[in-house]
Amino acid sequence: MDDRVKLYVMGISYSQLHSGAFALLLAQEGGPYRIPVVIGAAEAQSIAIKIEGINPPRPLTHDLFVSFAHAFGVKLKEVFIYKFEDGVFSSELTFSDGERTIVLDARTSDAIAIAIRTHTPILTTAAILQETGFIIDDDGALRHPEEIDPESILDDESDGGMNEDTDVEFSVRGADYMAEPKLENYAIEELERTLAQLIEDENYEEAARISEILNRKKARRDNK
Repeated sequence: MDDRVKLYVMGISYSQLHSGAFALLLAQEGGPYRIPVVIGAAEAQSIAIKIEGINPPRPLTHDLFVSFAHAFGVKLKEVFIYKFEDGVFSSELTFSDGERTIVLDARTSDAIAIAIRTHTPILTTAAILQETGFIIDDDGALRHPEEIDPESILDDESDGGMNEDTDVEFSVRGADYMAEPKLENYAIEELERTLAQLIEDENYEEAARISEILNRKKARRDNK
């Protein structure tokens, strides 16, 4: 499809808003856009181990899945992040054994963990990139591309100011830079958990901001 955009895994950082959660950062290949995806600790560990080139003593679940597929001559052709709704990314895995092609639904975190083990292309749409992504300015600041035409995403061949220092900043080792997803992109359940924790911690100023976002999302859901 012409509107598909290729992504690659840029790194992982710890999510300060969710205990035990991490932000997986996907980057537009040849462009300045970045997409943060909230993932669990187990998936983050699986992805980080592969990024760091660590060989565990026993196969992890994603390693076992890849070995099983290869044993039966099945190849993963692509991972496609096809939808973003209520703070959740939905992905598809396209497999082929040379004769048949099968598309399976998967959690995005699992899809990425398998993709990096099989060197499989990771794709999404220009619309999803525009809705959920942000851009790194030349001064290192982040901004959300709300005013940018999705068509420009497909034509952008610049590196978005990326250099070796930027790569290190977003790597697993260099997780000092905390790439947090926008609060508006969290699911209602995640926002409710965050709000409860903030109230428990007596962080009422931040709780008020979360509550406002939560009420807006609930209103949009009820009006559908």
